[in-house]
Amino acid sequence: MEYRNEKMSHSQICVDKSKHGRGIKRYDKFFVYIVQCQDGTYYTGRTHDLENRIKEHNNSKRGAKYLRGKLPVRLVWHKRYKYYKRASQAERRLKKLTHNQKRELIKIYEKNQTR
Repeated sequence: MEYRNEKMSHSQICVDKSKHGRGIKRYDKFFVYIVQCQDGTYYTGRTHDLENRIKEHNNSKRGAKYLRGKLPVRLVWHKRYKYYKRASQAERRLKKLTHNQKRELIKIYEKNQTR
């Protein structure tokens, strides 16, 4: 494990080096999000740059294959995590929810956002 002492987003970053030489950030900021597709379905994902990821889904070939033909998408729920592992675990839990359970989660989120 290699530690970088560069400043990124006000924090020190711990980087794992994979066998392919790519670094995976494990500590900084990560987002789990739900977008609503044009057809009313939901897509759940995880990213370190939420704004850019939503743009990728809507405007580039780097968006998820599931979303092709269901664009545009709009962000309806997100939560920030400090650690990659926790974000990954949260994403797996959200993906197991039914459509109606996600809809209820989004309603609660929207209600809290208007306060």
